Amino acid sequence: MPKAQSVRPLAIPAISTRLLLTAAGVVIVLLALAYLVAFDQGALSRSGMYVHELMHDGRHLLGVPCH
Repeated sequence: MPKAQSVRPLAIPAISTRLLLTAAGVVIVLLALAYLVAFDQGALSRSGMYVHELMHDGRHLLGVPCH
């Protein structure tokens, strides 16, 4: 009869606070960028048509309907 093997629980690696805050910051920046490109339609633009046209082209590049 084979000898029973002991089962050890899996160790969960610790996540540093700095890594967690960095990841949260990256997610917030990406969500803000996605909002500006996909939904803003130039409402936050204070520099005239340049930013509006840049975001418009970005919507076309990403396949977001805008017309």
